[in-house]
Amino acid sequence: MAVTLLVVAKAPVPGLAKTRLMKAMSAEAAAGIAAAALLDTLAAVASTPAHRRVVAMTGELADAARSDEVREALSQFVVVDQRGDDFATRLVNAHHDAFDGDPIVQIGMDTPQVTPALLTSVCTALLDLPEHCVLGPALDGGWWVLGVPNPTWVVPVGSVPMSQSDTGDLTRAALEKAGARVVLVEPLLDADELDDLQAVADLCAPTSNFARAVADQSR
Repeated sequence: MAVTLLVVAKAPVPGLAKTRLMKAMSAEAAAGIAAAALLDTLAAVASTPAHRRVVAMTGELADAARSDEVREALSQFVVVDQRGDDFATRLVNAHHDAFDGDPIVQIGMDTPQVTPALLTSVCTALLDLPEHCVLGPALDGGWWVLGVPNPTWVVPVGSVPMSQSDTGDLTRAALEKAGARVVLVEPLLDADELDDLQAVADLCAPTSNFARAVADQSR
């Protein structure tokens, strides 16, 4: 498919990754959960038949949990550094840095249950409606996937407050105010909070990195 798949990711460094989980587990364990989510996300993206795959990364991989495995997975991607002082700015810049003329479908690393089939359906929806944007709501009020014909459509998203219960609605409103017609796709649960981990793990294959990491943590 003539689509660029973009993953916006943070190196799973203890003390910096999945900090909301650190009230219930060690920094190392939280980073292990983040690493597992990232590895499963990269595997799903790598198996999706897109023309190009890019990861916009921040953080020091040398200090990350499962760093060797993450580096190996990243070898299948074009890797660019995130640029900007806040997440919204880095998001906009990541789309511009990834763009090579094809539409972009962008996800994060908090939905390890995502599958190549689901990503393919999102790409297809974007290609079938070239004047539209595609948005996948997250069940916590944010969003898990954003598909745009080109990076200019992401600029309005740069003004949207992130990590709020209404981020998804505000993102849709910003896109529509800019003139986009927004197509909604399947909502997913983010693995952000402790209470989310098992629910997301149950949606993953039992042998997945994320399901095994959650099982190990619950022992």
